Amino acid sequence: MSCSRKPFDAAAFAAEPSPNAGVTQEERTRAVVEVLKSAGRPVILVGHSMGGATISDVVETAPELVEAVVYLTAFLLPPGMPPLAMIEHETMVESLVLTLFVANPAEVGALRLNSGAEDPVYRGRLKAAFYEDLADADLADVVARLHCDEPVATVTYPSAVTPGRFGTVKRHYIRCTEDRAIPITGQDYMIAAVDHAMGNATIRHTLASSHSPFFSRPTELVNLLAEIAG
Repeated sequence: MSCSRKPFDAAAFAAEPSPNAGVTQEERTRAVVEVLKSAGRPVILVGHSMGGATISDVVETAPELVEAVVYLTAFLLPPGMPPLAMIEHETMVESLVLTLFVANPAEVGALRLNSGAEDPVYRGRLKAAFYEDLADADLADVVARLHCDEPVATVTYPSAVTPGRFGTVKRHYIRCTEDRAIPITGQDYMIAAVDHAMGNATIRHTLASSHSPFFSRPTELVNLLAEIAG
């Protein structure tokens, strides 16, 4: 993709069709389900950020393969709500994510970030959104791993969770209080909306962390996941 080309051509990057444009949520769900089938026993499934939409669909599709599901400051969406609707929800008003998109999704087929940006203003927003509590010295290596494109087909796919399937699996949510990609107001809204729709409660945990605690608070996160696993 043209974000890696030097010199960087912003116009080309904003217009280049995404190689991921054809990826669907159904494909992601099937891929995870196949992995879980090979585990030989029910697993504890963890999803971060947009990965929450996938793990929800996996649990709805194959609840017998999942012992518990863990949302790490992730999209835990009530029935009928697609991720894009949550991104634009009033509880997400303080999110910095919308300020990071650099292309028209209808043209390129994806929500596109510029993870290779050298502009200090944009790079500062990127850090604030995803890695606020990460040391600057570690930023370059971490941002290089950030995925540029989220396919439109996945962000417009409505959540299909139901009480009779998804709602039968124990679910946990790790709230990250300093997150500026999915603000705590958005996290709490999703938890309450799903709890109401499912008729049971999500088990809540809290970290004083930004959006990516696996980089900035790895020990605390590992300890918390170990606690959840029992």
